[in-house]
Amino acid sequence: MSAFLGPLDSIGRVPARQQTRVAAFLVSAHGALARRLALALPGQMKAGWQTELNAQFYRESETVSLLLRATSWTPDLELLLLTPSWEAAWLPAPASGVSDVTLAHTIDIAALGHAIHAAIRPAALLPDKALAQDPFVMALRRIEFESSRMIQAQILFLKGQDLLPHRDAVNAAVESRHRQVRDLWDAMLRSIGVEREPAAP
Repeated sequence: MSAFLGPLDSIGRVPARQQTRVAAFLVSAHGALARRLALALPGQMKAGWQTELNAQFYRESETVSLLLRATSWTPDLELLLLTPSWEAAWLPAPASGVSDVTLAHTIDIAALGHAIHAAIRPAALLPDKALAQDPFVMALRRIEFESSRMIQAQILFLKGQDLLPHRDAVNAAVESRHRQVRDLWDAMLRSIGVEREPAAP
């Protein structure tokens, strides 16, 4: 097991098999977020935080589009088994104890987005000698940069005044989604010979 993707080829590109598996996971996760955000967007916005849903919908869609074009795809039969399990994990899990159904689903979307953007750091998997101008390398770095920006909006919503009465439900939803995303991400990485370094205490 290695902490980084590779071994790189002679000019510093990540192996196509690893590119395919990593990109497939990220497309699944960010694609699910885009779909759920699209369904959550109201026809007429009534709260300021809903404007951020619109912005995040387009950013998630951009991430999927970028990966589809920047990845050197190769056939991977294991994805026939892995993808359905990933897609099932992103299904709605409304925050428990919140009677407002729309709000319960919105909390779950924000918790899932927070987990995907915080727990997954794809650029950290790149070795120092990775080809800086390779499309896949640039895509992973772009995704991590955008994630650091999007997570701030999710934090503002999850810690906002509107959710103070539901603080326990919000914390439980965030913890559950983080644990789920970390477990799936780590399992996917191990399947391609990568062992993510544990976070510093």
